[in-house]
Amino acid sequence: MRTLGMLAVVGGLVTSGMALAQSPASPPRPAPPALDKAGDVPDSQKLERSTQALGGMRESLRQVFEKVEEARRTKDVVKLNCANEKLTQIKGLLRISEQADVALQEAVSKSEAAPGEHEFTKVMIAQQKVGQLRSEAEECIGQLAFRTDENLFVEVEEPDNLPGGDPTRPPPPPDLIVRPPPASPVD
Repeated sequence: MRTLGMLAVVGGLVTSGMALAQSPASPPRPAPPALDKAGDVPDSQKLERSTQALGGMRESLRQVFEKVEEARRTKDVVKLNCANEKLTQIKGLLRISEQADVALQEAVSKSEAAPGEHEFTKVMIAQQKVGQLRSEAEECIGQLAFRTDENLFVEVEEPDNLPGGDPTRPPPPPDLIVRPPPASPVD
């Protein structure tokens, strides 16, 4: 019972994190595949799936690292910062998953169901989050996305009904007329 409650809390945190990570301008992402209940997965498959998940996360780490290196080569600071942030998060999730995998192996060897289910769930949630971060790293755009072609030609058509003259250069003020003082004082 405690494992299911923890699964709901962790799943809720991951789901809310996914909603916050999406920007309003980006198209909605497809929903991640539903997690199998850890209690429904046999121990041998838990170990196998955990190992596969770690391999996939390591591959995602490699791909995002390549994005970071590409941004360094092109000296694109904006893209480098974005991809590096995703890389750091993936490293943290991978570290947690590796520790959970070791704890899962210990729990399976001792035939402890609850701790094994908990560790298996942690690995599976981390796998989903790493997949999301890899997708976000691929969407990182840098300075080059904002540059335009140097040979770009813009033609501006001026409407005929505009007042004449250049509005950035107003005409000079009219000459100031100074009156001479009166010739004789008035008493």
